[in-house]
Amino acid sequence: MSEFFTGLLRLRRGPWEMVATILIALGVFMLMQPFVLWAFTYSFIVTLIGTVMFIIVSHFPE
Repeated sequence: MSEFFTGLLRLRRGPWEMVATILIALGVFMLMQPFVLWAFTYSFIVTLIGTVMFIIVSHFPE
């Protein structure tokens, strides 16, 4: 687990892509759930942040 946090601190591609992918999945989940209105309201921005983050971190070194 410490390798994951070390990769985050050293701006490595793998851990940051995982964070961006989790944000995208969380945004899609928030979009599809019918119970919590605030989650549905913020689902697009969470998905957008995850997508932009994934595009940016794909240029980080391995």
